Amino acid sequence: MTTATTPVRPQTVAAKRRLGDAVFSGTALGSGILILLILVAVTVFLVAQSIPALTEDPADNSILRGQTFLAYVGPLVFGTIWAALLALIFAAPLSIGIALFISHYAPRRIAAVLGYIIDLLAAIPSVVFGLWGALVLAGWVQPFYVWLNANVGWFPLFSGTVSATGRTILTAAIVLAVMILPIMTAICREVFLQTPKLHEEAALALGSTRWEMIRMAVFPFARGGMVSAAMLALGRALGETMAVTMVLSASSAVTFEVLTSTNPTTIPANIALKFGEAHGSGVNALIATGLVLFIVTFAVNAFARWIVSRRAEFSGAN
Repeated sequence: MTTATTPVRPQTVAAKRRLGDAVFSGTALGSGILILLILVAVTVFLVAQSIPALTEDPADNSILRGQTFLAYVGPLVFGTIWAALLALIFAAPLSIGIALFISHYAPRRIAAVLGYIIDLLAAIPSVVFGLWGALVLAGWVQPFYVWLNANVGWFPLFSGTVSATGRTILTAAIVLAVMILPIMTAICREVFLQTPKLHEEAALALGSTRWEMIRMAVFPFARGGMVSAAMLALGRALGETMAVTMVLSASSAVTFEVLTSTNPTTIPANIALKFGEAHGSGVNALIATGLVLFIVTFAVNAFARWIVSRRAEFSGAN
Protein backbone atom coordinates (compact mmCIF):
# COMPACT_ATOMS: atom_id res chain seq x y z
CA MET A 1 0.00 0.00 0.00
CA THR A 2 1.54 3.29 -1.07
CA THR A 3 0.89 6.72 0.26
CA ALA A 4 0.86 9.69 -2.02
CA THR A 5 3.11 12.59 -1.09
CA THR A 6 1.71 16.05 -1.34
CA PRO A 7 3.74 18.08 -3.82
CA VAL A 8 5.24 21.32 -2.53
CA ARG A 9 3.80 24.24 -4.36
CA PRO A 10 6.36 26.46 -6.06
CA GLN A 11 4.52 29.53 -4.80
CA THR A 12 4.99 28.38 -1.17
CA VAL A 13 8.75 27.83 -1.65
CA ALA A 14 9.10 31.21 -3.33
CA ALA A 15 7.18 32.88 -0.51
CA LYS A 16 9.45 31.27 2.12
CA ARG A 17 12.51 32.41 0.20
CA ARG A 18 11.17 35.94 -0.09
CA LEU A 19 10.40 35.98 3.65
CA GLY A 20 13.90 34.76 4.51
CA ASP A 21 15.49 37.34 2.22
CA ALA A 22 13.38 40.09 3.77
CA VAL A 23 14.30 39.05 7.31
CA PHE A 24 17.99 38.79 6.47
CA SER A 25 18.14 42.11 4.62
CA GLY A 26 16.18 43.83 7.39
CA THR A 27 18.48 42.42 10.07
CA ALA A 28 21.60 43.48 8.15
CA LEU A 29 20.20 46.96 7.53
CA GLY A 30 19.15 47.32 11.17
CA SER A 31 22.59 46.24 12.37
CA GLY A 32 24.30 48.77 10.12
CA ILE A 33 21.99 51.57 11.28
CA LEU A 34 22.53 50.56 14.93
CA ILE A 35 26.31 50.76 14.54
CA LEU A 36 26.02 54.24 13.04
CA LEU A 37 23.68 55.36 15.84
CA ILE A 38 26.08 54.07 18.49
CA LEU A 39 28.98 55.86 16.78
CA VAL A 40 27.00 59.11 16.64
CA ALA A 41 25.94 58.73 20.30
CA VAL A 42 29.55 58.18 21.41
CA THR A 43 30.69 61.20 19.39
CA VAL A 44 27.97 63.43 20.82
CA PHE A 45 28.76 62.30 24.37
CA LEU A 46 32.50 62.94 23.99
CA VAL A 47 32.01 66.35 22.41
CA ALA A 48 29.38 67.46 24.95
CA GLN A 49 31.48 66.35 27.91
CA SER A 50 34.65 67.90 26.48
CA ILE A 51 33.26 71.41 26.01
CA PRO A 52 33.60 72.48 29.69
CA ALA A 53 37.28 71.55 29.76
CA LEU A 54 37.93 73.46 26.54
CA THR A 55 36.10 76.63 27.52
CA GLU A 56 36.88 77.23 31.20
CA ASP A 57 39.98 78.70 32.78
CA PRO A 58 42.70 76.00 32.92
CA ALA A 59 43.76 77.25 36.37
CA ASP A 60 40.43 76.05 37.79
CA ASN A 61 40.81 72.54 36.34
CA SER A 62 42.07 69.83 38.70
CA ILE A 63 43.80 68.01 35.85
CA LEU A 64 45.08 70.79 33.61
CA ARG A 65 46.37 72.86 36.58
CA GLY A 66 47.06 75.99 34.60
CA GLN A 67 48.14 74.29 31.37
CA THR A 68 46.25 74.82 28.17
CA PHE A 69 44.47 71.74 26.91
CA LEU A 70 46.71 71.50 23.82
CA ALA A 71 49.84 71.66 25.96
CA TYR A 72 48.44 68.93 28.19
CA VAL A 73 47.24 66.54 25.49
CA GLY A 74 50.20 67.02 23.11
CA PRO A 75 52.66 64.74 24.97
CA LEU A 76 49.90 62.18 25.49
CA VAL A 77 49.17 62.01 21.76
CA PHE A 78 52.88 61.65 21.06
CA GLY A 79 53.27 58.84 23.59
CA THR A 80 50.19 57.02 22.31
CA ILE A 81 51.31 57.06 18.68
CA TRP A 82 54.97 56.39 19.51
CA ALA A 83 54.24 53.30 21.64
CA ALA A 84 51.78 51.93 19.06
CA LEU A 85 54.22 52.43 16.18
CA LEU A 86 57.03 50.70 18.07
CA ALA A 87 54.70 47.79 18.82
CA LEU A 88 53.69 47.57 15.16
CA ILE A 89 57.34 47.57 14.06
CA PHE A 90 57.97 44.57 16.32
CA ALA A 91 54.74 42.69 15.57
CA ALA A 92 54.32 43.14 11.79
CA PRO A 93 57.34 41.13 10.53
CA LEU A 94 56.81 38.44 13.16
CA SER A 95 53.09 38.13 12.38
CA ILE A 96 53.66 37.89 8.63
CA GLY A 97 56.42 35.32 9.15
CA ILE A 98 54.26 33.16 11.44
CA ALA A 99 51.29 33.42 9.08
CA LEU A 100 53.45 32.38 6.11
CA PHE A 101 54.90 29.45 8.04
CA ILE A 102 51.44 28.24 9.03
CA SER A 103 49.91 28.69 5.58
CA HIS A 104 52.72 27.61 3.22
CA TYR A 105 55.55 25.84 5.06
CA ALA A 106 54.43 23.92 8.14
CA PRO A 107 52.92 20.42 7.92
CA ARG A 108 49.17 20.41 8.46
CA ARG A 109 49.26 19.04 12.02
CA ILE A 110 51.98 21.45 13.16
CA ALA A 111 50.19 24.34 11.46
CA ALA A 112 46.94 23.53 13.27
CA VAL A 113 48.64 23.34 16.68
CA LEU A 114 50.66 26.50 16.10
CA GLY A 115 47.60 28.41 14.90
CA TYR A 116 45.69 27.29 17.98
CA ILE A 117 48.51 28.46 20.28
CA ILE A 118 48.69 31.85 18.58
CA ASP A 119 44.91 32.27 18.85
CA LEU A 120 45.09 31.47 22.57
CA LEU A 121 47.18 34.60 23.12
CA ALA A 122 44.12 36.68 22.27
CA ALA A 123 42.24 35.15 25.23
CA ILE A 124 44.80 36.31 27.82
CA PRO A 125 43.55 39.39 29.74
CA SER A 126 45.53 42.59 29.35
CA VAL A 127 46.11 42.68 33.12
CA VAL A 128 48.07 39.43 32.85
CA PHE A 129 50.18 40.91 30.07
CA GLY A 130 50.78 43.95 32.24
CA LEU A 131 51.90 41.84 35.20
CA TRP A 132 54.17 39.79 32.97
CA GLY A 133 55.69 42.90 31.42
CA ALA A 134 56.26 44.72 34.73
CA LEU A 135 57.43 41.80 36.88
CA VAL A 136 59.17 39.50 34.40
CA LEU A 137 59.95 41.08 31.03
CA ALA A 138 61.32 44.35 32.42
CA GLY A 139 63.92 42.48 34.48
CA TRP A 140 64.89 40.26 31.55
CA VAL A 141 65.48 43.06 29.06
CA GLN A 142 67.18 45.56 31.40
CA PRO A 143 70.69 44.04 30.93
CA PHE A 144 70.10 44.07 27.18
CA TYR A 145 69.18 47.75 27.41
CA VAL A 146 72.50 48.41 29.17
CA TRP A 147 74.33 46.59 26.37
CA LEU A 148 72.46 48.57 23.71
CA ASN A 149 73.27 51.84 25.42
CA ALA A 150 76.95 50.93 25.76
CA ASN A 151 77.38 49.76 22.17
CA VAL A 152 74.79 51.68 20.15
CA GLY A 153 74.41 54.70 22.41
CA TRP A 154 75.46 57.02 19.58
CA PHE A 155 72.06 56.35 18.00
CA PRO A 156 69.49 58.82 19.43
CA LEU A 157 66.91 56.14 20.27
CA PHE A 158 69.35 54.30 22.55
CA SER A 159 71.05 57.28 24.17
CA GLY A 160 70.54 58.68 27.67
CA THR A 161 70.76 57.05 31.09
CA VAL A 162 69.37 53.53 31.07
CA SER A 163 66.45 52.83 33.39
CA ALA A 164 67.41 50.68 36.38
CA THR A 165 64.03 48.92 36.36
CA GLY A 166 63.63 48.27 32.63
CA ARG A 167 60.11 49.74 32.70
CA THR A 168 60.51 51.92 29.62
CA ILE A 169 58.50 52.77 26.52
CA LEU A 170 60.37 50.02 24.68
CA THR A 171 59.24 47.40 27.21
CA ALA A 172 55.66 48.64 26.91
CA ALA A 173 55.94 48.41 23.12
CA ILE A 174 57.15 44.79 23.36
CA VAL A 175 54.16 43.93 25.55
CA LEU A 176 51.83 45.65 23.08
CA ALA A 177 53.47 43.75 20.22
CA VAL A 178 52.73 40.44 21.93
CA MET A 179 49.14 41.54 22.51
CA ILE A 180 48.47 42.52 18.88
CA LEU A 181 50.32 39.50 17.48
CA PRO A 182 47.32 37.09 17.47
CA ILE A 183 44.89 39.31 15.58
CA MET A 184 47.42 40.34 12.96
CA THR A 185 48.66 36.77 12.50
CA ALA A 186 45.13 35.39 12.17
CA ILE A 187 44.13 37.93 9.51
CA CYS A 188 47.34 37.50 7.51
CA ARG A 189 47.03 33.72 7.67
CA GLU A 190 43.46 33.77 6.32
CA VAL A 191 44.42 36.21 3.57
CA PHE A 192 47.40 34.08 2.53
CA LEU A 193 45.19 30.99 2.38
CA GLN A 194 42.78 32.80 0.06
CA THR A 195 45.42 33.22 -2.64
CA PRO A 196 44.15 31.50 -5.83
CA LYS A 197 45.82 28.12 -6.22
CA LEU A 198 46.15 28.68 -9.96
CA HIS A 199 48.41 31.68 -9.29
CA GLU A 200 50.65 29.67 -6.98
CA GLU A 201 50.78 26.64 -9.29
CA ALA A 202 51.51 28.82 -12.31
CA ALA A 203 54.46 30.43 -10.53
CA LEU A 204 55.82 27.04 -9.46
CA ALA A 205 55.31 25.62 -12.95
CA LEU A 206 57.45 28.41 -14.39
CA GLY A 207 60.35 27.29 -12.19
CA SER A 208 59.93 29.63 -9.20
CA THR A 209 61.12 28.57 -5.79
CA ARG A 210 58.60 28.59 -2.97
CA TRP A 211 59.81 31.98 -1.76
CA GLU A 212 59.67 33.43 -5.26
CA MET A 213 56.13 32.07 -5.62
CA ILE A 214 55.15 33.75 -2.34
CA ARG A 215 56.76 37.01 -3.39
CA MET A 216 55.18 37.08 -6.86
CA ALA A 217 51.79 35.44 -6.22
CA VAL A 218 50.89 35.56 -2.51
CA PHE A 219 52.12 39.00 -1.45
CA PRO A 220 50.51 40.95 -4.34
CA PHE A 221 47.19 39.24 -3.67
CA ALA A 222 47.39 39.73 0.11
CA ARG A 223 48.79 43.27 0.20
CA GLY A 224 45.46 44.90 1.04
CA GLY A 225 44.73 42.32 3.72
CA MET A 226 48.14 42.78 5.32
CA VAL A 227 47.65 46.54 5.46
CA SER A 228 44.21 46.05 6.99
CA ALA A 229 45.63 43.66 9.59
CA ALA A 230 48.40 46.10 10.47
CA MET A 231 45.97 49.01 10.87
CA LEU A 232 43.57 46.92 12.94
CA ALA A 233 46.47 45.90 15.19
CA LEU A 234 47.58 49.53 15.38
CA GLY A 235 44.09 50.52 16.51
CA ARG A 236 44.25 47.88 19.25
CA ALA A 237 47.63 49.17 20.39
CA LEU A 238 46.40 52.78 20.44
CA GLY A 239 43.57 51.94 22.80
CA GLU A 240 45.32 49.57 25.18
CA THR A 241 45.12 50.73 28.79
CA MET A 242 46.01 48.35 31.60
CA ALA A 243 49.14 46.75 30.16
CA VAL A 244 50.75 50.12 29.42
CA THR A 245 49.64 51.53 32.78
CA MET A 246 51.27 48.66 34.69
CA VAL A 247 54.48 48.47 32.65
CA LEU A 248 55.34 52.06 31.85
CA SER A 249 57.13 54.38 34.26
CA ALA A 250 55.37 57.37 32.75
CA SER A 251 55.88 61.12 32.70
CA SER A 252 54.68 63.98 30.53
CA ALA A 253 57.94 64.18 28.58
CA VAL A 254 58.23 64.15 24.80
CA THR A 255 61.32 62.13 23.92
CA PHE A 256 62.36 59.52 21.38
CA GLU A 257 64.76 57.83 23.80
CA VAL A 258 63.43 54.34 24.50
CA LEU A 259 65.78 53.14 27.26
CA THR A 260 65.50 55.85 29.91
CA SER A 261 63.16 56.19 32.87
CA THR A 262 61.74 59.40 31.39
CA ASN A 263 59.00 58.09 29.15
CA PRO A 264 55.97 59.65 27.48
CA THR A 265 52.68 58.17 28.59
CA THR A 266 49.62 57.28 26.52
CA ILE A 267 46.10 58.70 26.59
CA PRO A 268 44.40 55.49 27.87
CA ALA A 269 47.03 54.98 30.58
CA ASN A 270 46.75 58.61 31.65
CA ILE A 271 42.96 58.35 31.93
CA ALA A 272 43.25 55.16 34.00
CA LEU A 273 45.82 56.69 36.35
CA LYS A 274 44.14 60.05 36.93
CA PHE A 275 40.43 59.31 36.71
CA GLY A 276 40.24 58.41 40.40
CA GLU A 277 41.62 61.76 41.55
CA ALA A 278 39.76 63.87 38.99
CA HIS A 279 36.72 65.87 40.06
CA GLY A 280 34.52 68.53 38.52
CA SER A 281 35.88 69.81 35.25
CA GLY A 282 38.93 67.54 35.63
CA VAL A 283 36.74 64.64 34.55
CA ASN A 284 35.77 66.67 31.49
CA ALA A 285 39.45 67.21 30.69
CA LEU A 286 40.09 63.46 30.75
CA ILE A 287 37.03 62.87 28.55
CA ALA A 288 38.41 65.49 26.17
CA THR A 289 41.65 63.51 25.89
CA GLY A 290 39.46 60.48 25.11
CA LEU A 291 37.89 62.51 22.31
CA VAL A 292 41.36 63.17 20.91
CA LEU A 293 42.11 59.43 21.04
CA PHE A 294 38.81 58.76 19.26
CA ILE A 295 39.79 61.18 16.48
CA VAL A 296 43.28 59.65 16.17
CA THR A 297 41.87 56.11 15.94
CA PHE A 298 39.28 57.21 13.38
CA ALA A 299 42.01 58.90 11.32
CA VAL A 300 44.14 55.72 11.40
CA ASN A 301 41.21 53.59 10.20
CA ALA A 302 40.35 56.09 7.45
CA PHE A 303 43.99 56.12 6.32
CA ALA A 304 44.01 52.32 6.22
CA ARG A 305 40.83 52.26 4.12
CA TRP A 306 42.40 54.74 1.72
CA ILE A 307 45.55 52.61 1.35
CA VAL A 308 43.55 49.43 0.78
CA SER A 309 41.27 51.04 -1.81
CA ARG A 310 44.23 52.66 -3.55
CA ARG A 311 46.13 49.38 -3.82
CA ALA A 312 43.11 47.24 -4.74
CA GLU A 313 43.39 47.84 -8.48
CA PHE A 314 47.04 46.73 -8.43
CA SER A 315 46.33 43.60 -6.43
CA GLY A 316 47.08 40.18 -7.82
CA ALA A 317 43.44 39.32 -7.15
CA ASN A 318 42.49 41.35 -10.18
